[in-house]
Amino acid sequence: MGAELFFPGRDPARPFELEIGSGKGTFLVQEAAARRDTDFLGIEYAGEFFRYAADRLRRNGMDNVRLLYMDAMELVRHWLPDGCLRVVHLYFSDPWPKSRHHKRRVVQMESLREFHRVLQPRGELHLVTDHPELWAWYEEHVAKVTDLFERRAFERPQSAGEGEVVGTNFERKYRREGRPFHAMTLVRRGA
Repeated sequence: MGAELFFPGRDPARPFELEIGSGKGTFLVQEAAARRDTDFLGIEYAGEFFRYAADRLRRNGMDNVRLLYMDAMELVRHWLPDGCLRVVHLYFSDPWPKSRHHKRRVVQMESLREFHRVLQPRGELHLVTDHPELWAWYEEHVAKVTDLFERRAFERPQSAGEGEVVGTNFERKYRREGRPFHAMTLVRRGA
């Protein structure tokens, strides 16, 4: 189950990946075109970005991508079955810089446990940010879940352009501003 919910009639053996915060859909369009044998589900909560990304996916005929307008952690907690995802992509997430808003950050102890639950054994969680305080937050939380995840160096997606980490709109904008990028991959431990 999992991909079958969003891709009725598709082969359940096909890899299934989730992108949280798809923005304008740049990563999904590029990566889904490069890996037609993989099903992708994008989640976007900003209505304007969702509409833009949905139209972009439609115009590009991306039949291996679905896009949802909803809270990503609600989907992960209540709709995705155990072990259904091969990869979770979390690129340039809102850093919610004010202390009182830190509870809105995607990476929390509870969300890391949920990602572990929905990932297949050896499945991966990819984290990329330009925000130093959010990176420190990631580092702090990841250090507490070494029983759930093994940390590895980040490998660029197949669709990333020359000199890009991922190739999202935010990355391209932030690169022009000269911001540094931080990236890691967490690999799910356990059977």
